Amino acid sequence: LFAGLGAVFFLPFLGGVHLFDWDEINFAEIAREMIVLDEYLRIYVDFQPFWEKPPLFFWMQAVSMHVFGIGEYAARFPNAICGMLTLVLLFQIGNRLYNWRFGVIWAGIYLGTILPHLYFKSGLIDPFFNLFIFGGIYYFILFYWKKERYEGISLLWNKWTYLFLAGLITGMGILTKGPVAYLIIGLTLFVYWVYQRFRFYVSVPQFIFFTFSATLVTLAWYGVETWKHGSWFITEFTKYQYRLFSTPDAGHAGFPGYHFVVLLVGCFPASLLAIRGFFPTQQSARYQQNFKVWMSMLFWVVLILFSIVQSKIVHYSSMCYFPLTYLAALVADQILDGKIPLNKWIKGGILGIGSLYVLASLAMPVLGKNPQWIAPLLAGDPFALENLKALVSWTGWEVLPGVFLAIALILSIYWMNHNQPKRGFFALFGGTAVYVMLALVFFIGRIERYSQGAAIRFFERQQQKDAYVITWGYKSYGQLFYSRKVPPIDVDLVGKLSPDAQPSSVTGFQSLDQFLSPPVPYFTPAKSYDQNWLLNRAVDKEVYVITKIQKADELQKKAPELVELDRENGFVFFKRPYP
Repeated sequence: LFAGLGAVFFLPFLGGVHLFDWDEINFAEIAREMIVLDEYLRIYVDFQPFWEKPPLFFWMQAVSMHVFGIGEYAARFPNAICGMLTLVLLFQIGNRLYNWRFGVIWAGIYLGTILPHLYFKSGLIDPFFNLFIFGGIYYFILFYWKKERYEGISLLWNKWTYLFLAGLITGMGILTKGPVAYLIIGLTLFVYWVYQRFRFYVSVPQFIFFTFSATLVTLAWYGVETWKHGSWFITEFTKYQYRLFSTPDAGHAGFPGYHFVVLLVGCFPASLLAIRGFFPTQQSARYQQNFKVWMSMLFWVVLILFSIVQSKIVHYSSMCYFPLTYLAALVADQILDGKIPLNKWIKGGILGIGSLYVLASLAMPVLGKNPQWIAPLLAGDPFALENLKALVSWTGWEVLPGVFLAIALILSIYWMNHNQPKRGFFALFGGTAVYVMLALVFFIGRIERYSQGAAIRFFERQQQKDAYVITWGYKSYGQLFYSRKVPPIDVDLVGKLSPDAQPSSVTGFQSLDQFLSPPVPYFTPAKSYDQNWLLNRAVDKEVYVITKIQKADELQKKAPELVELDRENGFVFFKRPYP
């Protein structure tokens, strides 16, 4: 049932809109370059070594691109599968902890909560990363229960098997996004140690075995990478992780309560039930009480950790989705059993935050048809003002998601007020799941056309051209993925190339080894990455440059040979002719 629901909600429309800068395009470009270079061990972006992420998720995307072709659908397909797996896993765990109904409630709440649902339609790393962290903690909990001889729950394997699986899955998390997976689990185990009044609930040899199991997986790549290429990647990767924690990297700053607001509003409607879940609830079995303790600790560890971290990005707190929806499911289950009253604060919160989504969804098409109404608010941002001039068609039917959610909220509150919470929850979470799908269909493509559509179309027009395509004055990965950049060859090598070499339609070369001796998997000439050379020196082919409108005059002063081709929605396009 939940695999089927996941397929219905997550698989359609994945390729209906361009990938978004930065992260979606960045990750898809890594997978594309794996295919282009036929190099799956070391990660490249712009055909230069990239040390910010490990490769597991990109391997998944590369496999998907081999199946579906290079494009948006293939880049997002792995997370759709992750969504299906997650719903099935939550049902199975809920059924194991309580009963069939609890499993349905937990999986249904996860499906019907806005941000968790939305992430399974994206090309981001976090859905798999979070799934592996949660899986690692879950199997560690099973190890602990087996070790402590908890009664009432069937644990067929021995404790070492559960501990080995906990480490193995944690290692997959490390291989997906880095040692933060181990850090989150380690901090949660530490907090539980404090909760146990410093009793060693896991022995030192057992913890070493857990760490060893995680290390086995990570060495499958980190070890081979270091052995083959030296410690450079690991050193740079470690420096990057430190920057994320200590500075607002990439300009992603925010106030200390940023993630509290993200979870409260973004995880509607589960967040409102979860708040009640932090208070006492009635659970008869010891393992049920203990699981709530673990989930509460996991939630606060992640939330506090990423509130301390200087970089504030929405998906940093996404690991909270698992414990948050568990607490929401616990409250919903006990409301249905009459153990917890469905009070006015929960209903008021549902109506209040739900109304914000309704109003935003109804206002968006109205503002889309009348952009002059919000133009005064953007008077100090010429780029944003030009974005508003994008040719985006608003038909009026875009109010449907808002209308649908309003009806779902009204029915939900009506049934809750008439002592029919089961129907109320079904209308609320089922209606929200449908709302997210409708909102994506009606809004996301239009938002993309305002924010980056003109730039992406410009990059796409440069495909199949033997030219350099760059951005100036702002960072993007779009020029790499959407112009289908091929590995560059230094002009100084032209006379040394094999006379038999023929370009390939996929990579631009029949074989890189034909050009380079000794053979290496990539070649990054300094000149083609030097913007001054591209803009002002004797180049070997045409150069296409895109910048934002506020930077256009400055660019032309720096590069007088550039010819302006066009300007659209805040972007200005230039060409440097050759010869």
